Amino acid sequence: IHRPSILFLDEPTSSLDPSATKAVEDLIKTATLEGTKIIMVTHDIGQARRLSDEVIFLNQGKVTEHGTSEQVMTQPSSLAAQQYFSGQIVST
Repeated sequence: IHRPSILFLDEPTSSLDPSATKAVEDLIKTATLEGTKIIMVTHDIGQARRLSDEVIFLNQGKVTEHGTSEQVMTQPSSLAAQQYFSGQIVST
């Protein structure tokens, strides 16, 4: 319980104010440095940039991108990811 090998987080900072978000992100960074693998779901692109090494992008329940954070966020190959990371609002 105190040092899990994997930690699954689903929107861990949803509805938190900025200072509480920073505190949670600091805990996540510390856990990562201590060797815990973090698997996190987030819609917060900034948070994903701050915390991730690797990104899996899902669109309509299917993996459409998988790679390093830099690669997926700056050079996505799928149209859905390109639109999402550029801030376009697209109806499906």
